[in-house]
Amino acid sequence: MSAKPVDARGSLIATIFLGIGLMAAVDEIVFHQILAWHHFFDRSTPAISLLSDGLLHAAELLMLAAGFYLFVKLSRERAVSRLHAWAGLFFGAGGFQLFDGIVDHKLLRLHQVRYVDNLLPYDLAWNGFGILLLVIGVVIWRRAGASRPTRRPGA
Repeated sequence: MSAKPVDARGSLIATIFLGIGLMAAVDEIVFHQILAWHHFFDRSTPAISLLSDGLLHAAELLMLAAGFYLFVKLSRERAVSRLHAWAGLFFGAGGFQLFDGIVDHKLLRLHQVRYVDNLLPYDLAWNGFGILLLVIGVVIWRRAGASRPTRRPGA
């Protein structure tokens, strides 16, 4: 009996959305709300800062909804590639973290991790964690046989 065909690409894409949404939720809950270190856009009034957090939260929910929809669809078809799915989750989370640390914090200067005199330790930890997540994703992706993904017929 042959193994059921899986959709490696679809598994990766679905969980990239989930990883982005999950890391955005962690950022929003921990750093914006619990620790109150920053808002998504800190360069305006408190009302605008809260609005920007709300927009980030809405985008995060859209990512989670899209990811769950795609993942459930694959699950119902019994087409989930488990390792590709895990790799995608780490790619999405690490990609969000690194994008936030480089683009939002440094290039656009929307906010900083924390407003202190020496930002370097915070920036290194923030971006280092993003890189670590991406490296874990690469290791899992390679283990999944990324050069030979299995696709469902007709996909």
